[in-house]
Amino acid sequence: MTFSLLALAAQPAFANIGRVKQTAGTASIERKGARVSPVVGTSLLPGDVLVTGKGGQIAVTFADNTRFAVGPNSRVAVDTFDFDRTTRSGAFETRVEKGSLGVVSGQIAKSRRDAMKVRTPTSLLGVRGTRFIVNVPD
Repeated sequence: MTFSLLALAAQPAFANIGRVKQTAGTASIERKGARVSPVVGTSLLPGDVLVTGKGGQIAVTFADNTRFAVGPNSRVAVDTFDFDRTTRSGAFETRVEKGSLGVVSGQIAKSRRDAMKVRTPTSLLGVRGTRFIVNVPD
């Protein structure tokens, strides 16, 4: 028990960038070559890839209050997430490789121009405080 508490205390405060709020169907998080089964409360880390299968969904809320809804048959990578809770600014870059992603942007997107970006195989979106859906067909 003491070891687990020390291990948790040793993790950097910035490591946890968000949490899974809901999952349905086939869903996983790819993290450093391993697959994590997401459940409500699972922490997200920079570099995580959210993957859903047929009928799968993952809903996530990030530390800056950005919300993601990952639809079925999707692959969405959180490439960069850097948020300063004091200044309420940072950088957030996501890559939608396939499938759909619904976004309600949070404080990072409102902090400065191009602070939040969403990449697809064919485009780059600069986000400035809005709601939107990205769909990348197979």
